[in-house]
Amino acid sequence: MRVFFSKRLVSCECCPRHCKINRLAGELSFCRTGAKAMVAHAGLHYGEEPPISGTTGSGTIFFAGCNLRCAFCQNWQISQRFDKSTVREMNPGDIADEMLRLQEAGAHNINLVSPSHVVWQIADAILLARNQGLNIPVVYNSGGYDSVEALRAITGLIDIYMPDIKYMDNTLAKKFSGAGDYADIVPGVLEEMFRQTGSLETDAEGVAIKGILVRHLVLPGHPENSRKCLGMIASLSPAIPVSLMSQYTPQFRAANHPEINRRINAEEYYELVDYAGSLGFKTLFTQDISSQDHYLPDFEKNSPFEN
Repeated sequence: MRVFFSKRLVSCECCPRHCKINRLAGELSFCRTGAKAMVAHAGLHYGEEPPISGTTGSGTIFFAGCNLRCAFCQNWQISQRFDKSTVREMNPGDIADEMLRLQEAGAHNINLVSPSHVVWQIADAILLARNQGLNIPVVYNSGGYDSVEALRAITGLIDIYMPDIKYMDNTLAKKFSGAGDYADIVPGVLEEMFRQTGSLETDAEGVAIKGILVRHLVLPGHPENSRKCLGMIASLSPAIPVSLMSQYTPQFRAANHPEINRRINAEEYYELVDYAGSLGFKTLFTQDISSQDHYLPDFEKNSPFEN
């Protein structure tokens, strides 16, 4: 099997951590992922924003491991506490096969969740899948802690970027996610994503075909961080659609941080909705705060792969 991008794993700098380990030789570092990507779940997903899920679902591939250590991680079962017996190690050819299977199942797009630490394997998979007939958009659904250099290297392979911009405060980023340079990195990441794809474009049915959609998960008790994130996005372009997520739940290690060991309340969420509106965003997706549990995944209940 021909690989091109995966050769870069010999001295890995696929994300801002620049670990420079030889993943091709089996060396592991922060993300705990070697030469093969680990896939925790692949199937049709209907819980994304309307332009992504559409009517027939988003062909979602959840990668295990992560280049962040979020204390409140909503996907902690696969990002930080996964058991290798519950995930499938895949080379680019295997990932390409999953992409084609999801397209055959009727997916509107291929939705790559937590791709930052496996960007090179994904890039090779996209090339292989396109050579075999993949013709639906590819969504890069990341936590925003990406390498601008890596994003530039894969220009043309991603149709839709959907980053979750978590912080514009490095103190919070270090405390809650182990990434003390997050706020320095993410503006350049967002600018590069926007440069590559532009504002979100949809088809006649309102399903996304190209562009960027930015998410922000509201943390309890930190409205200023959220305002800074929204302001940074608006400063790039208010034409960028924003999804303001209310689904925060104090899972995993959130109990170690009393200030975020609770759900957000309606008052703090809707204050931020109003603030986002004042920034002039043309498209703003919001969630029903009374239905927070609806948005939470449980990877112990889901089968790893849908037939």
